[in-house]
Parts: sequence; structure tokens; C-alpha cells
Amino acid sequence: EGGVSILKFNNDKGRNGDSLSARPASVQRALSILEMEVEQINKGKYKHYMQKEIHEQPESLTTTMRGRLLRGGSCKAKTVLLGGLKDHLKTIRRSRRIVFIGCGTSYNAALAARPILEELSGVPVTMEIASDLLDRQGPIYREDTAVFVSQSGETADTLLALEYTLENGALCVGITNTVGSVIARNTHCGVHINAGCEIGVASTKAYTSQIVVMAMLALAIGGDTITKQERREAIIDGLFDLPNKIREVLKLDQEMKDLAKLLIAEQSLLVFGRGYNYATALEGALKVKEVALMHSEGILAGEMKHGPLALVDENLPIVVIATHDACFSKQQSVIQQLRARKGRLIVMCSKGDAASVCPGGGCRVIEVPQVEDCLQPVVNIVPFQLLAYHLTVLRGYNVDQPRNLAKSVTT
Repeated sequence: EGGVSILKFNNDKGRNGDSLSARPASVQRALSILEMEVEQINKGKYKHYMQKEIHEQPESLTTTMRGRLLRGGSCKAKTVLLGGLKDHLKTIRRSRRIVFIGCGTSYNAALAARPILEELSGVPVTMEIASDLLDRQGPIYREDTAVFVSQSGETADTLLALEYTLENGALCVGITNTVGSVIARNTHCGVHINAGCEIGVASTKAYTSQIVVMAMLALAIGGDTITKQERREAIIDGLFDLPNKIREVLKLDQEMKDLAKLLIAEQSLLVFGRGYNYATALEGALKVKEVALMHSEGILAGEMKHGPLALVDENLPIVVIATHDACFSKQQSVIQQLRARKGRLIVMCSKGDAASVCPGGGCRVIEVPQVEDCLQPVVNIVPFQLLAYHLTVLRGYNVDQPRNLAKSVTT
């Protein structure tokens, strides 16, 4: 009749020693209102939720940053304000190390943000896959800060790792997309990524929003260092401009559809990345695996000579991410070595770099806009999301509900 009541049995022992008395008690719960428009749940002009969520990324990133990036006049410094963390920033700065804990896409997002966090905070940053941390019973100390990354905030392995970390006395920080989720409630502090409702099982806009939140976390932690001020301001300017760069890269939609047509019958795909874009290689390969049901592998380009090079021939498609950053010359070397072995190359590079990454032609080039190096993974993942989407549609599989997978892994 329009009302709801929650009942639970009293655990107090009755007079006769029963562990449960038969009288159920009514439980009061705080009401949380979902501020959601019906349009957010409808597909609108798009055929699938995944397609809609890929194209929503300029707006979802704007929402993620709203009210958190402050850029005053000429005399005012550019700063980041994360309300959920401001009381704990001193503790995080004094940490012995920062440990990122997550699974799947959330782990990849943390991996993308790791270099900038190390650079700006000066604190060692380690990565843990939640299930592996529990399997090993890895050491967690009171002086550690553990950052739990989960879109749903209900991921079973991440929750178990949170319990384990709380028992060991570390400061626990949550980064989730779901207000009121278990991780949001049980961590000491945290940040909501505010990416909006994500319905497609393969995460797209939540991944890019997670990277942006962790970049802002790095800016907040490193906010008291004068030596890095110029770098911080360049990143903040880059963040303000990021939604426009994503709009630009979304124009590659037709180009990625054409590429998907070429790859439709392939059995396998390799993706080489390094530095900031190692995470992009892992996440791009994961997207192709998840929805297109095609074997793909993200490989650290520095490891190419330690085994993967044996796979290279004229048939196996290989994507090399070679956008402009500190690793650019190393990636050029990787491209030369793959071309010398007649590798079938697809190169992702910054706009205007096509001639230098692939002199004389002979490989397919995807040009993406140039942004600040630590934000480049946000731009670079979008063509992979589009490629995975078009491959799936062309191969006739279900885009929004891939075989054997669920949106929130709670078991």
C-alpha cells in the first residue's frame, strides 16, 4: 500500500534462554532518494546501453569534476577540493605507502592513475588485485592507506579485502559510483565518482571517471608541494579541457567501425602499451574480451622481447599505443621492431604524429587528441571502447549483457 517495513528477529536471549525470541523488531533505515531522471535509464537515440554510455563520457566527466576543480582569477591558485577526503589528507600524506585494491576494470583504472599519484605525493604506491591480496594474506600495516576502487561498491572480493584491511588497522578510502553502497559505508572516507547510472555490463564511463577522480586525488594529496605547482596547474587545465577532447575522439566512431570490419574474423588481438598507457592496453584488451568474445591480451611493451615477440607474424593484428609522452621514443623503437618482423600493425598516436610513428606507411594509424600525459589514458581508451562495441555488433553478440558476466560481481 505504498509503505515498506523492515523486520528483524531480536537476538537478545529470552527468559527461557532461547537465542532468538519470536518477536520481530521493526528496523528504521534512513531514506535515500535516487536523484535520477527517466532519460538516464532510457537508451534514447542509441541502440544499446554500452553505446549510449560511451557517448555520454563528455557529460559524465563534467559531472565527476563539478564543484571539485577550482580555478580562480590570476592571483588565485588552481586547486582541487574533495570534500569526502579533506579531513584525512594529512594522514594520507604521512602514509608509509598507498595500496590500490580493486578487480577488473577498477584495477586497471587505479593502474592508470598510479604514476601521477607517485609523482605528486612522493609516497610509494602499490597495486593489489583484491582476490590475490586475500589469497596471500598480504601484509597491511597501520601506517598504510588502502584505496578501494569499485564501481558498484558491492564487489565481493573487494569487500572481503576491505574487512581484512580494517582488521589490520589501515586507513581505508573508497572510490565508488554508488552512494550508500557497502564500500561507501564501511570505509573511513572516500570519493563518489558521480558518473551516473551505468547499465551495460562492460564498464565504460565509470572507468574514465575513476581515472579522473584518482588524478584529482593525486592533486589533493600533493597540494602542499611548491616544487610541483606548475605541473599541478597544467593537469588542472587539462582536466577542464578533457570533456572537449573526448568529444573530439568520439568522432572516430566510423573509423573504428571500419577497423572492426577488418578484425571481425580474427581469433586474437595483442595490445602493447607502456608508462601511463600500460593500463590502456590492459583495459582495451579486456573490453574486446568482455563483449566481442575475442581473445585479446594487453602487454607491457617493455616485455615484448621476453616472449611475446615470438607471436608476431603478418596475420596477427597488433595495436601499439604510441601517444606523445616520456615513453614515446621507446614505443617508436617497438614499432620499428614489429615492422621489421612484418607485423600487422595498428598504431594509436597523437594528432600530427602519423608520419613519424609509421614512416613510409604500411600500418593503420588512429590519431587521437594530445592531452597532459597523465590524462592521456582517458582519451586513449575511447577508441578501444568503440572498437569493442562495433566488433560485438558485427559478430552478432549481446553488447549489454555479455555471456557469463554480471554487472556487479557479488559472489
